[in-house]
Amino acid sequence: MTQDLSRSAEILRELIRCPSVTPEEGGALTYLENELTKLGFCVERVTFSDENTPDVENLYARLGSDAPHVMFAGHTDVVPTGNQDDWSSDAFSGDVKDGVMFGRGAVDMKGGIACFLGAVEAYLADNELVGSISFLITGDEEGPSVNGTDKLLKWAAEKGETWDACIVGEPSNPNAIGDVIKNGRRGSLSGRITVNGVQGHAAYPHLSDNPVNGMIDLLNVLLGSPFDKGTEMFQPTNLEVTSVDVGNPATNVIAAKATASFNIRFNDLWTGDTVKQEIKRRLEEGAKSAKIRNGKDAPVDFEIEWIGRVSHVFLTKDDTLINTLSEAIKNVTGKTPELSTGGGTSDARFIKDYCPVVEFGLVGQTMHQVDERTPLADVDKLTAVYEKFLQNYF
Repeated sequence: MTQDLSRSAEILRELIRCPSVTPEEGGALTYLENELTKLGFCVERVTFSDENTPDVENLYARLGSDAPHVMFAGHTDVVPTGNQDDWSSDAFSGDVKDGVMFGRGAVDMKGGIACFLGAVEAYLADNELVGSISFLITGDEEGPSVNGTDKLLKWAAEKGETWDACIVGEPSNPNAIGDVIKNGRRGSLSGRITVNGVQGHAAYPHLSDNPVNGMIDLLNVLLGSPFDKGTEMFQPTNLEVTSVDVGNPATNVIAAKATASFNIRFNDLWTGDTVKQEIKRRLEEGAKSAKIRNGKDAPVDFEIEWIGRVSHVFLTKDDTLINTLSEAIKNVTGKTPELSTGGGTSDARFIKDYCPVVEFGLVGQTMHQVDERTPLADVDKLTAVYEKFLQNYF
């Protein structure tokens, strides 16, 4: 027996059936364009290009011309499925089993977009729009994030678009709808350390300079003490070494170089520049300490390379946006949501430069996993929250 689906669940199933693995559009934006056009939105599709990154299609749609202007933002691209044989059904089927919909992107974040659209449809059916609603949808959130939201915002702003508030539909809730509104994010920075040594025979270490020893010295100092204790709204800054490598398949050869990659998530005590300075200071301290401890003629010879762009820390304090969404959540779920800045980064890091932004979406427990899924009841509940938000905001 086929289970009857709500409108938002129907939309989600259609979106899941679009194989939009970054950077492929997969039909997802075309589906949204058709549905938004039916509602009277002016829809524009924009493709951005950049050196050494794939071209990416994006969508911007607006209904209305007056303030206030609410933006719903998100991404239709998804991560790869992994081994399809590990899934209980096809990853792009949108199959429903026991009231749960399965498929890649179900929660991250085609589910949020489906609830956006379902809520807007329901709102427009019963209300005359007195402001403006827009959809800003990218296909590059799970990839390099070069040809997506960042450029789409700049493109729209150059056309004269301004916004009063934005909700990003990322799966913000850890356990149940209504747990958490994310009103900020820690900053993020990645880097790679290279220690230069002298290659040689493992039996004759005095004729070589083992870069692994120097790398150990540097990492011990880099990780030796906390960066801070956290702040009122942010977790402590945390640095994780994500790889250490010498690229050496031989067991009797001392390598010429050693590399280590790392990522640091920093709070509002730091900026991108100051956290870079602190990391470099620690590494230089480690290099000098190794010279003294090992009786070397010179400090450890190292280089540091910063990888990608800095994601800057931000905190949204807009009472109208936060209170209106909180009241909508409480009205639908009976819960008063916690405000949180935990977790990774999202495209909210770009949007915060244009308007107040928060994240609120489905439960994120299965995002990026095999058998990614969401209960249909959660889809309907999130849709109701978004609709109530629109009713109270306008």
